[in-house]
Amino acid sequence: MNQPPLEFAGHIIAPGTRTKIELPVAVMSDHTPVTMTVMVMHGKKPGPTVFISGAIHGDEIIGVEIIRRLIRAKQLNTLAGTLICVPIVNAFGFINHTRYLPDRRDLNRSFPGASKGSLAARLAKLFMTEIVARCEVGIDLHSAAEHRVNLPQIRIDGGSKQAMELAKAFAPPVIMVSKLREGSLRHAAREQGKDVLVYECGEALRFDETALRIGVTGILRVLRQIGMIRQAKGIRSPLTSDISQSSEWVRAPMGGVLRAFKTIGAWVEEGEIIAALSAPLGDEEVEVKSPTTGIIIGRTVLPIMNEGDALFHIAEIIKPLTEDGHTELEQAFDGHPLFDEDEIL
Repeated sequence: MNQPPLEFAGHIIAPGTRTKIELPVAVMSDHTPVTMTVMVMHGKKPGPTVFISGAIHGDEIIGVEIIRRLIRAKQLNTLAGTLICVPIVNAFGFINHTRYLPDRRDLNRSFPGASKGSLAARLAKLFMTEIVARCEVGIDLHSAAEHRVNLPQIRIDGGSKQAMELAKAFAPPVIMVSKLREGSLRHAAREQGKDVLVYECGEALRFDETALRIGVTGILRVLRQIGMIRQAKGIRSPLTSDISQSSEWVRAPMGGVLRAFKTIGAWVEEGEIIAALSAPLGDEEVEVKSPTTGIIIGRTVLPIMNEGDALFHIAEIIKPLTEDGHTELEQAFDGHPLFDEDEIL
């Protein structure tokens, strides 16, 4: 049975077609109009409606490339339901290579927004009204903040069984069960009964090929899990996700020059030396030890540290090592394939 045409922002989208739509956002001070570009893919057969969003923080550009690759995937040729892709939510930040909006507000602390509020509030309201309200599920794509890098991970809240099932289908290296933060897209969507998976990976203003491929194949696995696509070729994952319900940031005990001995994906034991901080002349040095046992899911990429700066983000996980002393995750990041080769990439 074919599904009916979709009406979206004044456009009529026929089943089995895709349409690019420009949603008006605002007019800048010089009267240049700003729009939100949306790709609506309306399948021939009925099914769920899902959104994929990127660049809510304007410098987190990796989601833009994930969505570009996703919409070219052959698996979507037999799409059931509707897929709404928004590669750049925060066009202001994207253009200016910054996380924020022109008024320095964080869009991901401004949901659900207000039609007569600040620019951030108005943009959040537009996204909630035109995108989230139409969908049952969303996947929001992020990277680490500036000068940090994140291990590919999915973040969900612990209150939804469906969210955990979809996170496992995505099959990232780590699933983080974390509290909802008021003002975030995930929190606003949950208030409407919608599940949003947050995919965190890589660095701001940078692409990372491994993170990109995990992102594209993970989204396709989620779409297959909920019955929107049929094909499984090329999207199987050799990894079993580790699940963490708590994490801890390790901070610099003094200012100085950082020498990191571990990177993202590394398994660390409580008390293990993971870095050293030295005075510029080397006449003073302190060792940095892991406060817990788990996997490094984020770290700074700068060697210049002030006292209290964040160094490593460690997800607490109890997991036995393999016979050679490494975790499955470390083996996968050491030359083992993270995905099946396929034409989607």
